[in-house]
Amino acid sequence: MAKTKTFKVKVEPKVLKWALSSSGWEEEELILKLKISKKTYFGWLDGLVEPTIKQLENISNKIKRPLASLLLSEAPIEPPKPKDYRMLPDKVDKFDKKTVLAIRKARRLQKLSKELALNINDETKPKVEKVTLLDNPNKLGIKYRELFELTEEKQKKFKNPYELFNYLREKLEDNHIFSLKISMPIEDARGFALADDTPAILVVNSADLITARIFTLLHEFAHLLLGDTAISIPEFTTTDKRERWCNQFAASFLLPEEIAKKIFTETKLTLTESKTLRTLSNRYKVSKAMLLHDMVTLGYISNNKFKEIIERPRIEKKESEKKGGVGIPSENRCISEMGTKFVSLVADNLDKGYITYGDALNYLSVKSNKLKAVFRKATK
Repeated sequence: MAKTKTFKVKVEPKVLKWALSSSGWEEEELILKLKISKKTYFGWLDGLVEPTIKQLENISNKIKRPLASLLLSEAPIEPPKPKDYRMLPDKVDKFDKKTVLAIRKARRLQKLSKELALNINDETKPKVEKVTLLDNPNKLGIKYRELFELTEEKQKKFKNPYELFNYLREKLEDNHIFSLKISMPIEDARGFALADDTPAILVVNSADLITARIFTLLHEFAHLLLGDTAISIPEFTTTDKRERWCNQFAASFLLPEEIAKKIFTETKLTLTESKTLRTLSNRYKVSKAMLLHDMVTLGYISNNKFKEIIERPRIEKKESEKKGGVGIPSENRCISEMGTKFVSLVADNLDKGYITYGDALNYLSVKSNKLKAVFRKATK
């Protein structure tokens, strides 16, 4: 069989440099994956070597950029990355390639959501007031808990943490705040907020524990209230004032001081035992780490005790979730990842003729035989 012919393509070195440097790939790793020499790679960047069309296709595939973007005359101006609050000294503003892709996906969906909302005159500005670090995070947490109509009884009646997560997500959508679930390395990021454009977007790591996702959702909501476009790994040991403020907001929302004191006093004799932590975690759908954080904050245990317990192996038992959504119907996965608000926008735009059937499939990343099922799920 004859080999497929290939040819060299003249590209703008600055565009190629932009595409490669913004991909999240380390140079050495990318060179290895592209199966080229360092001389060829840096020759591209210097404009001394022209890549072949096959090499450009390979680059496009690896860095998840459209081939057409590599042929632009100028590098496009992209929105800035979220401010880094992850407290990783050796990785400030450096993100894993999967995290870079998650940010790009969220930005794309934010732009699409805005366009789709404008088509049907739907509001995109969040129905929340901006706050500052001078505002009391505990009072604000309780305020939004009340606005979201989350009572102690309702919280305990949810069958599992997934129900609480979905409930909070719906309340955020009612306030024109979109939330997405996208997989990233947990050690690189647990979530981020995009507050510099409308609609505001909150992203949580779908690879994380569900109780951690709930906390992260509210932590990133706190960043949004502060007007932050930020990326985080919510840690209770952080010394950053902004992160501590967001942690306190989330903790107060999920377990107000009045409730926390009551349940900690009732279980005082066995407070830090595994059985008690597990019981309280299951009852209120919160992480054991958050419970321990509240115990320290309210003076029930010392910082040293907190550190001792939090370092226990498997303090948060890993869930047996199937990787990559294997076994999950594609319509369920679509709703889970993008939320009902975005899906409903796509459905309304399709119904009114603002987008094509093909557009809808592309925006939702589903096959044609699943589109009706996705729309049905979004309206339930």
